[in-house]
Amino acid sequence: MDQRRLILFLVLSFSILMLWEGWQKQHQPVPAPAANAPQATSAADGAVPTPSSSAAAVPPTADAQAAVSNAPRVTVRTDMLVAEVSAEGGSIVHLELTKHKSRDDVSRNFVLFDDGAEHLYAAQSGLIGDGLPTHRTSFALPAGEQVLKDGQDTLTVRLEAPEQNGVKVAKLLTFHRGSYVVDVAWEITNGSGAPIAPHAYYQFTRDGKPSEPARRFGVNAFTGPAFYTEAEKYQKVKFDEIENGKAKFAKKASDGWMAMVQHYFVGAWLPQGNVEREFFARKVGNDLYSSGMILPVEAIAPGQSGKVSAELYAGPQEQDKLASVAKGLDLVVDYGWLTVIAAPLFWVLSWIHSVVGNWGWSIILVTVAIKALFFPLSAASYKSMAKMRVLGPRMQRLKQLYGDDKVKLQQEMMEMYKREKINPLGGCLPILVQIPVFISLYWVLLGSVEMRHAPWLGWIQDLSAQDPYYILPVLMGISMFVQTKLNPTPPDPIQAKVMLIMPLVFSVMFLWFPSGLVLYWVVNNVLSITQQWKITRMIEGGKSAAKPA
Repeated sequence: MDQRRLILFLVLSFSILMLWEGWQKQHQPVPAPAANAPQATSAADGAVPTPSSSAAAVPPTADAQAAVSNAPRVTVRTDMLVAEVSAEGGSIVHLELTKHKSRDDVSRNFVLFDDGAEHLYAAQSGLIGDGLPTHRTSFALPAGEQVLKDGQDTLTVRLEAPEQNGVKVAKLLTFHRGSYVVDVAWEITNGSGAPIAPHAYYQFTRDGKPSEPARRFGVNAFTGPAFYTEAEKYQKVKFDEIENGKAKFAKKASDGWMAMVQHYFVGAWLPQGNVEREFFARKVGNDLYSSGMILPVEAIAPGQSGKVSAELYAGPQEQDKLASVAKGLDLVVDYGWLTVIAAPLFWVLSWIHSVVGNWGWSIILVTVAIKALFFPLSAASYKSMAKMRVLGPRMQRLKQLYGDDKVKLQQEMMEMYKREKINPLGGCLPILVQIPVFISLYWVLLGSVEMRHAPWLGWIQDLSAQDPYYILPVLMGISMFVQTKLNPTPPDPIQAKVMLIMPLVFSVMFLWFPSGLVLYWVVNNVLSITQQWKITRMIEGGKSAAKPA
């Protein structure tokens, strides 16, 4: 096996991956609307969870848009967020990140939570207990827009629920300067004549539509709930697993958090302390899912007050900051089984960026560093291919002599390899060793929010988006063609033609890949061409000098 077979293998693998994902997208069953399902009978019914309850007991709604509320709202503005808080439940139904822009229109903020016509995603919370407010209860909103003023570090929005049976409840949302964390607390004053022992729930309600851009470049980025505990670690749950009842995750723990993950961004409920918590994930309507956690509230005697709270993180998957927000939260940036390689690669990439200040040049320098690290392996590979190239005419001669006798041809070729001290696998094995590193870097560049809207130079103003003028894919195709001409010519004419077509095939594939990935590939190819050309000249020059001798 030599490099041309490896390229064929990679092309076949990419093709199978794309065909399989395309087939899944076209043939995945459309969930049928629930027939004869019981409907909510009051404002407190529906998707309100109960401790240790089954998701099947939750009556579904007609569809996702039926959950959109027309209740009044109050707008909250900080230096990082623009939030809309609904009077219905005090839920955050719209959230913009001011430091991140929309992919389609950079003049607009990126929207994480939304209740628009195309997407439904909200952060909800409520209390469980007789007469206590839920995320369906109408709250009294503060008057006017709430703005974090200069000199203020925090802004608290207080929402009052109607008093029920002598119990007064207030929901407090505390926003922080320079932070994507919002403290969500419940204050409960028991004015009744009996003790109460409520529970609090914190959940995300979201439709099953992929987020921007969940599926790109032949790769299906994960969108859905995720749970973390010390015992079970990080567990992702797909929406279809929730629907068919096959979702597996930790149900109870005294630690951990739950999140709603999408490409580049994440929302997460983060309880503080070692409080017993119960996790849940269920379908609550047609293409509508709720997942979250239930926390106990200490019993509140008559005339006494109690409080329960959790932090809400709603922002980008910035790896250097997530771990400081909550233990294990950085795992939402998931590289799969290649994390052991990808995580150090991202660390190196980030360190170089801290020095040069540009992610494009950082990619180039990381590529150079990887090529330098693997130079001994690459040199061995190129030497083997150069020797095979020199032996090309002799191999053609053997094919002419023993073309009808395959066994004899193989024997003579092995003898020639032995005399010339050539390992026919020498051109392939060193490259195979490097493949996990290249794939890891692929996932790092594809999954890092730091690349989103990050410019390089000139026409490349977003390393996470495709090259708008396709210059890099064309350069990559040219560099691959040069590499093909440097490799030994395959003895089979059909295989030789296939190898000449490969640069064109890869160029077309890479037209829609992130420009950061294509930049890496171009630089890698140029460095490989330089190494291969130099080594080939040395080998061929040595052989030419040996002939007269």
